[in-house]
Amino acid sequence: MIFKDRVEAGNQLAYRLEEFKGKNAVILAIPRGGVPLGYVIANKLKLPLEVVLSKKIGHPFHKEFAIGAVTLKSQILSEAALEISPYYIEEETKKIRALLTKRYNDYYGNKKPMSLKDKIVIIVDDGIATGNTILSTIKMLHDENPKQIIVAIPVASKSALQKLQNTNLIDSVYCLSTPSNFRAVGQFYQNFDQVGDMEVKVLLNKATKS
Repeated sequence: MIFKDRVEAGNQLAYRLEEFKGKNAVILAIPRGGVPLGYVIANKLKLPLEVVLSKKIGHPFHKEFAIGAVTLKSQILSEAALEISPYYIEEETKKIRALLTKRYNDYYGNKKPMSLKDKIVIIVDDGIATGNTILSTIKMLHDENPKQIIVAIPVASKSALQKLQNTNLIDSVYCLSTPSNFRAVGQFYQNFDQVGDMEVKVLLNKATKS
């Protein structure tokens, strides 16, 4: 399955998520690529749109290898972090929080984050390659006591989908395609242009007013 762009993928996911229209739910998009899809879905289902801001903590010698993840409120560490200096983890967490705070203020200004307590949280991204980062994010979202956590993605690798389906942290997974030749998310979009911060801000502002 090849999607024309993120808008088409969002429309197809919105159709699959029709049962949540008007419910006590929130679309939680992962920036930046998940936001155009999240906007389409939120608009179709008459639901609020928020972003979930998180970033992995990279290994000190292999930055691409995640040893944990941080949000503005929470932190989660993997077993690999046990071998890493607590000072390094503390300093990286401070740097990441500063970056996330700047990004949040840029996106939202003075607006406070929406409470997720007792809400159906629908996490949206434009695709998932490994599933590790989104699982870390979901573990931290549990601290906010949502009613349900649902993941909705257009495309994922078979191994990533299996990870999501095997965890007890997620109530449902909606995935449109799991191609056997998966190498990268962008492979399944005709138009996979990078989404900029300005586009995210515009879509969040439009979602607030709609």
